[in-house]
Amino acid sequence: MTHGGRQPGTVLPLDLAGLGFDQGAHLLLSRALGRAAPGRPVAVSGTHPELLSHLAVWCRRQGHTVTAAPPEEAPVRAHVHRGSAVEARWDGAERAGDAGADGVAEHAAAHWGLAARGALVEAGGPETHFAVADRDTVWTDLAPRLYRQATAAQWDPHTAIPWQTPFTLPDDVERAVVQVMTYLVENEQAALVIPGRLLAQVHPHFREVLQLLAVQAADEARHVEVFARRALLKGGRMGTSSVGGRASLATLMTEPDFSIASFLLSVLGEGSFLNLLAFLERHAPDPVTRRISGLVRQDEARHVAFGLGHLEHRSTVDPRLRGRLRAAVERRHEVLTHTAGLNAEVFDALVLLAAGSWTPQAIERGWRAVQRLQSDMDQGRRHRLSRLGFPDDEAAALSALHTRNFM
Repeated sequence: MTHGGRQPGTVLPLDLAGLGFDQGAHLLLSRALGRAAPGRPVAVSGTHPELLSHLAVWCRRQGHTVTAAPPEEAPVRAHVHRGSAVEARWDGAERAGDAGADGVAEHAAAHWGLAARGALVEAGGPETHFAVADRDTVWTDLAPRLYRQATAAQWDPHTAIPWQTPFTLPDDVERAVVQVMTYLVENEQAALVIPGRLLAQVHPHFREVLQLLAVQAADEARHVEVFARRALLKGGRMGTSSVGGRASLATLMTEPDFSIASFLLSVLGEGSFLNLLAFLERHAPDPVTRRISGLVRQDEARHVAFGLGHLEHRSTVDPRLRGRLRAAVERRHEVLTHTAGLNAEVFDALVLLAAGSWTPQAIERGWRAVQRLQSDMDQGRRHRLSRLGFPDDEAAALSALHTRNFM
């Protein structure tokens, strides 16, 4: 620390009273240095016994210059000049985002890392690489609104479903419900893992997409819980799991591309499940199954909207997208050609639930209802494919290639 004088009226006074640098005095000094005129010192006063030694150490670490005040300037004990290294620290810094209204950049730089969107990012930090760092690879303008809807629409499995409502079903009908619930658990477990895997690929600059995927995963975890709980509600065992069903889901789990995975899961698979859940809500033999189906369908509709919105956005900037989506459907169909498709026990359970009894007339009615369900699924897939720009004939052909396991 050196001694020096000052020019009257050019300093900014700062009285620290008895506050020491081990108690937060640096906050007050940093604020004062930020308010001082360029090139002008801060005159520091204070009564803490270690003030001068603490001040010298702190200024050295921060790149500031400190000079001891002569005795005649008492109670001022030192003058602090803001160091040029402080300003130089932010040379080359940039904002993590564009200057536009939403601030979402076309490309998220690796050196932004986990910085908040819009933050001033100091140069020279580590690079954190994410597989998905381009806006058009992941974005949809629907994401912020869908996230707000998703958070507002969360429901508690313990209170939203009338678990305590008394009901008794014939044993064969209860077994049919258990089989369908077992099938749904299996599919929802795949739908839980996939958004979690996609989430890890996305640069956090696109935070609304991360948030939406996180809520989607939470939705699926809740669906797994309620389907499993309903399956075991009456003390029975879970139903069967077919090789073909697991093979179909395995093809979803191994798709590395964000857009194609979203397409196969949300637009085709979960889109088909919207029809299935509406079918179950309509034909549910008990109030618990009916309520579960309705709540889950609301969640799944959001997931489909996000996947469709993202792909609609990407199709406007990537003319090759439809070709890649077509190839993904064909490739998946080829892989699953020799599998049995939908678990026969699941198909029969759906027929029985729609039939409501074992009379020939009822079984015929249930059979027709499941045929209509499959037709409705096909029409829904065609509609969503058309929204993505596929001609009607191509949409029909691709829909027909979709896995017979529904998901």
